[in-house]
Amino acid sequence: MGNCFGTRSQVDNTWSSQPSFDVTKVHPKSTHLLAHSSAAVHRYSDEGKPEILPTPRPEGDIFSSPHLKAFTFNDLKNATRKFCPDNLLGQGGFGHVYKGWISGMVVAVKKLKPEGFQGHKEWLSELNYLGQLHHPNLVKLIGYCLDGDNRLLVYEYLPNGSLENHLFRKGAKPLPWAARIKVAIGAARGLTFLHDSKQHVIYRDFKTSNILLDSDFNAKLSDFGLAKAGPTGDHSHVSTQVLGTHGYAAPEYIATGRLTAKCDVYSFGVVLLELLSGRHAFDKTKSGVEHNLVDWAKPYLGDRRKLFRIMDTKLEGQYPQRAAYTTAILALQCISEAKIRPQMSEVLATLEQLPVIRHSASPSRPEEKSSQVL
Repeated sequence: MGNCFGTRSQVDNTWSSQPSFDVTKVHPKSTHLLAHSSAAVHRYSDEGKPEILPTPRPEGDIFSSPHLKAFTFNDLKNATRKFCPDNLLGQGGFGHVYKGWISGMVVAVKKLKPEGFQGHKEWLSELNYLGQLHHPNLVKLIGYCLDGDNRLLVYEYLPNGSLENHLFRKGAKPLPWAARIKVAIGAARGLTFLHDSKQHVIYRDFKTSNILLDSDFNAKLSDFGLAKAGPTGDHSHVSTQVLGTHGYAAPEYIATGRLTAKCDVYSFGVVLLELLSGRHAFDKTKSGVEHNLVDWAKPYLGDRRKLFRIMDTKLEGQYPQRAAYTTAILALQCISEAKIRPQMSEVLATLEQLPVIRHSASPSRPEEKSSQVL
């Protein structure tokens, strides 16, 4: 055992990590992009001037939410054993996420960098939305810390980490078909809840690294830093800065800055393609059309005889062909032009009608599960 509480000899990157191939989040007060490759999402605006909408609620109301607990910095420092590296779960442009213990309960503590790209506005957005919205398919926010320059968030701990890790991490046990559909259904329920809620929330950053999994592989949406209240009244869209991740953002949003719930539907379609193919949404290591998953997969989605060409080889053919084809058609509808994309409620209904496979959706054997929480 080292100098701090914990037994892991290496970092357990099970929290929602930023994709290694490209990140294009923009700090609300910044005028540049953070991108780890030459392909970046550029900023556009509606009529040249993006509309910066105010925080939906006054900060005082957000902090006074009865569902959230205010922690001191020392509380969370002690909970994480002084932010011990052995307890590091993941890291990204926002900062670091640590495993911690509060009153005997395991939690995940996100510690933002004071100079990080997420910034106070996105931290406040998480508090605003997760302090009000509660659903089995949204990660539970337990509390927060605002202490000088320190901004932290405390979440429920989800032992099976992110969908991104299960699909793409080297050495990860292949995710079986039943687990993939279970995750897709759970994520669709989360998005449907957001779109149909009173606040009409547009998630805006739906991707595999933001889908976290509990011990039974139930999906929960995390990271609400980019969430935005949808249009109201007679308005058809919200005009705002283009923020998101390359490969997942809807093309009409990138081109115009006009944000609608259909932008989330497009992103959901991209994740469905990742579940089908086992490929990243954007992969700069591949050449030509293959570096963009949508461009590469689209010609095969509507052809039952050619669909096998894009299916994840790690499935080893162990999937129902009819259900795979239905899922592929659904993905194709989601990435089509905005005006003909389905609503998330329709996407969810289609997924829930897929035949149930009568075996466990979890890829983990019972003896493996305990190791995933360390």
